[in-house]
Amino acid sequence: MTEAWQYQIRVVLAPEAAEAARRDPEAPELAALQALLKRHDAALKCQYDAFADYVAEAERQGVEKFPLHAWTKATIEDPAKKAKYLQAFTLYVGGQEVYDRAPAEALEAELQPLVGGGQILRLTRHDTNPANNPQMPERYRPRQNGG
Repeated sequence: MTEAWQYQIRVVLAPEAAEAARRDPEAPELAALQALLKRHDAALKCQYDAFADYVAEAERQGVEKFPLHAWTKATIEDPAKKAKYLQAFTLYVGGQEVYDRAPAEALEAELQPLVGGGQILRLTRHDTNPANNPQMPERYRPRQNGG
């Protein structure tokens, strides 16, 4: 039986490393991390930047087509959440936001020894199983017709 779920690795970087990664992913102070990521065809994407890109795209195309617009916009406009997400990064593998278990496990295994070493504060693996993922708060859910 084939497993249906895909995976994603996320890291929380120290403030200086996060700033460098957002400013210039090839920054010299990130050379060791970038070399590791290249071995896995992986790249960092700041979660704050991803959220801001989503909001901007929704506002260009029409927010009614983007059910998470209000929730995402509220998140990036909240100073505490902004600070949190400026340090949080999703690792894309092969240009993909989610990927099979094997590449996720390989990347996680190689990154794990770097946690707590100054640049990576935390490492987590997530899956696409809806039961394992928080749902949008009710107040941000789009209203159904007639509701």
